Amino acid sequence: TNSELAKSSDDLAQLFSILGDGTRMRILFLLRNAEVTVQSLADDLDMTHSAVSHHLRLIRPYQLVKSRKKGRNVFYSLYDDCVWHLLEEGLAHLRHENVELKVTE
Repeated sequence: TNSELAKSSDDLAQLFSILGDGTRMRILFLLRNAEVTVQSLADDLDMTHSAVSHHLRLIRPYQLVKSRKKGRNVFYSLYDDCVWHLLEEGLAHLRHENVELKVTE
């Protein structure tokens, strides 16, 4: 129905809006193969612990990342393989010979 289409479209737009930030994309790429602490992410991204935590708080509700607490450390990883597949498809699209990134004003 039209209402289901509208909700799905709005939900997908929100997901892409969250993914539309370079820092959040870099976080997801760093989480591809390992569980990583916030401090390790902060070090790798040359950011503060609180800035990385802020980005993780924004992406966590979209089930893009999951966390596991061990002692005083919290380890983050991608929520599931679906998240990485979404990123891979985006990269494949960008690498397609006809796709050119253009700056819009």
